[in-house]
Amino acid sequence: MEADLAMTELFGGFSKNFYEEYFRIASLDSGYEDRREIYNLYHLLNHLNLFGAGYYSAVMRIVDRYQ
Repeated sequence: MEADLAMTELFGGFSKNFYEEYFRIASLDSGYEDRREIYNLYHLLNHLNLFGAGYYSAVMRIVDRYQ
């Protein structure tokens, strides 16, 4: 569930209404904000591989944070 939610936030997110309804029926454990970056690292690495250096700084920001 958290990984799917993180993916929705990766490139700008969905509407405010989506998140309001989502959290009306589900809750997140504390620390989600930290885990969200780890979940999205996979997708950013894929984009770095497929589309090039434009994703490098986003990848490195996460890597540097968790070194």
